[in-house]
Amino acid sequence: MSDTTPFLDQQLISGSLYGNQQRLAARTGALLSAKTSGRSAAEVISALALQACSSVGGLVLDIGCGRGASTVALARSLPRSRVLALDASAALLVAARHRLQQSGWQAATIQADFHQLPLPAGRAELAVAAFCLYHSPRPRRVLQEIARCMAPGGTVILATKSADSYAALDRLVAASGLDPQAETRPSLYGTFHSGNITALAASVLTVHDVRHETHRFRFHDLAHASAYLATSPKYRLPPGLSGNPTAFAERLSERLPDGPIETTSEVSYLAATVPG
Repeated sequence: MSDTTPFLDQQLISGSLYGNQQRLAARTGALLSAKTSGRSAAEVISALALQACSSVGGLVLDIGCGRGASTVALARSLPRSRVLALDASAALLVAARHRLQQSGWQAATIQADFHQLPLPAGRAELAVAAFCLYHSPRPRRVLQEIARCMAPGGTVILATKSADSYAALDRLVAASGLDPQAETRPSLYGTFHSGNITALAASVLTVHDVRHETHRFRFHDLAHASAYLATSPKYRLPPGLSGNPTAFAERLSERLPDGPIETTSEVSYLAATVPG
């Protein structure tokens, strides 16, 4: 492995992280069930997109679409635009297509690496890259590739989180002794986060709007927290715990008192245009 963080390990990304949708679905489900405040990211992104789009039938890109939550929101908000969802994971694209089918909205999908998009230059009116650029060791290169695909004056919407998101959960794992170094492990958001999103975007694009929102979470107990913790590859855990929330919860309960766990995450949104 050439990178020191699992979140940049391309074999891991294409394998256990996103080779199927189960881990991401479990992770997202655990977070949503613990969320106590904070707007839906798809809601914010679709509102920003609606403000930006002016032409009828323009091409809209959802880059790193994942399981398609933002794709459906874009298709619903911009029904006369042509939405194209792209992701490197074939499994996640299957999930996105299923979500589109269930919603009744339409979008095309294509498997692609965001470092080299299979698209002509200067065609897209709008591009969204939400919660994905941190999987690149060179996010500026991805921004340059996105800009290549945009029409002059086209809008790019980016979203990410703070590097210290869910820090209370890292402290929990460290305190349990299951990974004493949990608080120092590389963050998922290490290369592209709330602290550098503006500077990176401004090196390629003309930034117009940056918003930071604090999201709050309350996990009911150790078992609830374990449903999320077991999905993270960041920790160095004893055998049998990664991907196994039941075993994770049992080990935590042996070492820590049970009870609610509260944590936060800063979510950042940025809207910019491609210089004309």
